[in-house]
Amino acid sequence: MKITRVIDALVPSGTTTSYLTPAQLEALDATYAHWVDASRGEKERMRRVRHRVIFLTLRYTGARLGEVLSIEDKVDVDFRNQELRVVNLKRHNPKRKGQKRQVPVPAVLIAEIARAWAEFPNLKGQLYRLDPSVVRKCFLKRCLEAGIPRELAHPHVLRHTRAIELLRAGVPVTAVQQLLGHAYLSTTAVYLVLSAQEVKEILRDKGLL
Repeated sequence: MKITRVIDALVPSGTTTSYLTPAQLEALDATYAHWVDASRGEKERMRRVRHRVIFLTLRYTGARLGEVLSIEDKVDVDFRNQELRVVNLKRHNPKRKGQKRQVPVPAVLIAEIARAWAEFPNLKGQLYRLDPSVVRKCFLKRCLEAGIPRELAHPHVLRHTRAIELLRAGVPVTAVQQLLGHAYLSTTAVYLVLSAQEVKEILRDKGLL
């Protein structure tokens, strides 16, 4: 059976997923960087650096917020292999709950973690230890500053965004399933569904319209 038929069978008709465009991601990243640079005082800068690291971790791992905030940076950051170990927290997957998955990440994230440690050594082991409500509030503010609509201004949108980014880059759906810690392929397959406008844009880019 062809993969398209498999996906058609797995994904409910009319399913759509909200995510950020590359331009929105770039604007949000720049907003976080500017926010950190505008810090006044060491304590404020340390707090903002932590938020930026958490943002980049969400952005490049596609992990759930709770999973990111459970990262033990002293043991879960593999600088040599450029990977993070992320614990599975999804409740409906008891066999995998509590296990850690290896997630390769770009050098920019590893560099930001190393920079945070170098600037604030007391953050080692505490880098990700922030209240989720505080992270959500900060994320909302940065999104609004970046011109991102309020309905997209929640950390989970980065999970959707990363999944779509990987799939459109040609990463096999089973690999994306493993990276995101999905229990079922059908969950990952949802990200393969395109809107009518997206289909138009793809056809236009390919010179077919």
